[in-house]
Amino acid sequence: MKVVLLDDSRSALFALETSLSNIEGIEIISFLAPEAALDYCLVNPVDLVFVDYMMPRHTGIDVIRALRQSPDYTLVPMVMVTAERQREILLAAFEAGATEFVSKPFDAIELQARATNLLQLRRAHLELAHQATRLEEEVTRATQELVAREEEIIWRLARAIEFRDGATGDHISRVAKISQLIAADLGLDKETCRMIYLVAPLHDVGKIGITDDILQKPGKLTPAEITVMRKHVELGVSLLSNGTSRLLQVAEAIAGGHHERWDGTGYPSGIKGADIPLVARIVAVADVFEALCTQRPYKKAWPVEAAREHIRENSGLHFDPDCVAAFERQWPRIAPLMTQNGTDSVEPPALAASLTDYLSLASAGQAQIEHTQES
Repeated sequence: MKVVLLDDSRSALFALETSLSNIEGIEIISFLAPEAALDYCLVNPVDLVFVDYMMPRHTGIDVIRALRQSPDYTLVPMVMVTAERQREILLAAFEAGATEFVSKPFDAIELQARATNLLQLRRAHLELAHQATRLEEEVTRATQELVAREEEIIWRLARAIEFRDGATGDHISRVAKISQLIAADLGLDKETCRMIYLVAPLHDVGKIGITDDILQKPGKLTPAEITVMRKHVELGVSLLSNGTSRLLQVAEAIAGGHHERWDGTGYPSGIKGADIPLVARIVAVADVFEALCTQRPYKKAWPVEAAREHIRENSGLHFDPDCVAAFERQWPRIAPLMTQNGTDSVEPPALAASLTDYLSLASAGQAQIEHTQES
């Protein structure tokens, strides 16, 4: 335990050192000048401070007040050593943060007893602080484990839904990453971006209640089948509703709003513009883009540039223009995602010489687009 003594009188300083020298387990550091004592203490936190009141340039009150401004000295005991008896001085010292007073001339045994008691108090404070740190570390570890389990459960559930839809986990992982990139570009805070990344894969969780003959039907759905398919939104909201965590609340907003359209022609509620939750608007862009690029039982994969052009063309119609702009700004990071895990539709077919040809060929499969956007 480090004990600092500050007094501008050499004789007084020697008397303090002598009185405290019999206490075991302490290191005494003595100073004659307040400036030197402050410089040392602010760099080397100590456990107990004795400071004289009357010194040139700075009083003991000045020294105590300066030390209390440092977080390291919030709980460090500080003793004012003074011959003063004026009430105003004593009050000012207490207000500055003095723990106790020792009157000059002091009794060596009394001084030693007070120092011993204050050092025991300091040890107790340090032990409590260490326990608090250990508890905080344990809570942090436990929280990280819970978060990891939560993430694993979410992704396993989402992948199960994707397998039913004839896809693999690659789709949901890319939707999650693209959504996260768009969210970050729009300036959303780090925690919200993380939540979007985690729960974006649950956007179609309601598909668990749709029969395979509709979910995996090749070609265009009939009006009756479209009506059934659209119920996956309501089912998803029902599964995620009334969540007590913000994570589930974000998941519900995405599941319920990712098929709404910016122009109000989407479903299930036909809301438009900023009335659609931002998290849903973000995932809508990522989901449609990635779905167009992914082969399904009812459609072939689109070339990546053709899917990108579809997103651009539907800015202000299907998609939030701000989200599309963020999508474009993040394109250098998004494009590489589409060439991973076997997804690479960037190269055109041999008989297509331009993007115009892509779109011309794609128009022949408009049923594929409608099926993709419905599902």
